[in-house]
This record gives sequence, structure tokens and C-alpha cells, in this order.
Amino acid sequence: MIVTFDAELWLWEARRNESWTFVSLPAEASEDIREITAGLERGFGSLRVRARIGVSTWKTSIFPDSKRGSYVLPIKRAIRTAQSLEPGDTTSVEVELIDL
Repeated sequence: MIVTFDAELWLWEARRNESWTFVSLPAEASEDIREITAGLERGFGSLRVRARIGVSTWKTSIFPDSKRGSYVLPIKRAIRTAQSLEPGDTTSVEVELIDL
């Protein structure tokens, strides 16, 4: 399953000083992912993905966020730097579930 969407980068409130930056997957796509992956989650409900922003591709995990009602994707500093992104910027994101 591949999900492509535009999203705004945001900082996780509990770790603002450590610059944990995320994007939220769309609610509808998150619901589809929950249905497809029921029982396949790893620690903290995480799911392994391959992500792409611009020319940067990396493997990571998405995590359920009960506050937002969707999965969230961490955007590591190296990716933000390579793509010249800061919290508050909107970017196109591609997420592919792996290990299905």
C-alpha cells in the first residue's frame, strides 16, 4: 500500500527542545492502514514504512497518534536538511507500507 499526500511538518509538543518533527497521514488513509494491518503492529503500534520526500527516501516507522486520530511519520533532521524543510512547511510525502 502506498499513500501520497501533502502535509505540514509539526513539532511534537513533549519534545520541542529535541526537534522531533512529524507529518500526519490523512485520516482516511490512516483508517485504511488500520484495517489492512490489524494485528501486524510492532511496539507502540508502529508499522514499518519506506518514505519519500522530494529526492530523499528512507526506511522508518509510522506510529498511531490518538490525539490526531491518524498515523504520524517522523521526519528526521537529515531529510529536513536535504529538502530544506522546517516545521510549519508543507511538503508532498509518499509512504509505502513494508512487511505486509
